[in-house]
Amino acid sequence: MRKLLFQSLLLQLPLTERAPTPEEAQLAELAQNVGSAALSRLGRSLSIREVDAGSCNGCELEIHALSNAFYDVERFGLRFVASPRHADVLLVTGPVAKNMREALERTYAATPDPKWVVAAGDCAANCGVFAGSYACVGPVSSVIPVDLEIVGCPPSPTDLLKGLIALLAPSSLRKLS
Repeated sequence: MRKLLFQSLLLQLPLTERAPTPEEAQLAELAQNVGSAALSRLGRSLSIREVDAGSCNGCELEIHALSNAFYDVERFGLRFVASPRHADVLLVTGPVAKNMREALERTYAATPDPKWVVAAGDCAANCGVFAGSYACVGPVSSVIPVDLEIVGCPPSPTDLLKGLIALLAPSSLRKLS
């Protein structure tokens, strides 16, 4: 035990995070403008309601990473809300399962206008690995209108953040790869 303690104290380098790459630094600079863009378009910060329509939870892990200390989307004026009645964006993951179709439609109807729908991940965009499953209704766009698709299995937190930033731009992209 003593030997292990000395090895861990003397031979291991400190564990720290690496400095941001230039791309991440540029993304942070771009994201700092999100607050003012949201204020000019909506008059407030951007509120996001995440909906799992039947995914494997890979995309949810990346979405939850947006709230950790490294990405911290709240500093950019983006926040997750518990109710669709307080949301501006529905961030939908997974193919729409038969049991989730009505819940997704009700969530969309409960979200006040103006609202955006983002299909996050390959499964939300085109059913991904679940294509052809008896339990799937289809992609999100077959149930509710989609404004933006963020592809990836799963999309990285950086890709998700770029997609959310693209929503606030005057001409948002339809698909990010």
